[in-house]
Amino acid sequence: MNKKLIIVFIGLICFNTAVGAKGCIKGAAVGAVAGHVAGHHAVAGAVAGCVVGHAIAKKQDQDKKAAEKLKNAPPTPVR
Repeated sequence: MNKKLIIVFIGLICFNTAVGAKGCIKGAAVGAVAGHVAGHHAVAGAVAGCVVGHAIAKKQDQDKKAAEKLKNAPPTPVR
């Protein structure tokens, strides 16, 4: 029982700090389903999914910004 309370507490902390985090909600939904299927660990799956979803969304944003920066950069002179 204590293990479940700890997982719920960690989940609440993560969700409160990442409420507006991009990718968190989608990742949490996928993680909850996967955790439930993997042995009734929906809460732990949701927490992990939120973290992973946020990391993926952050990486996509960085890639998008880097592509825009290259697109808008002046051409390099040929020597």
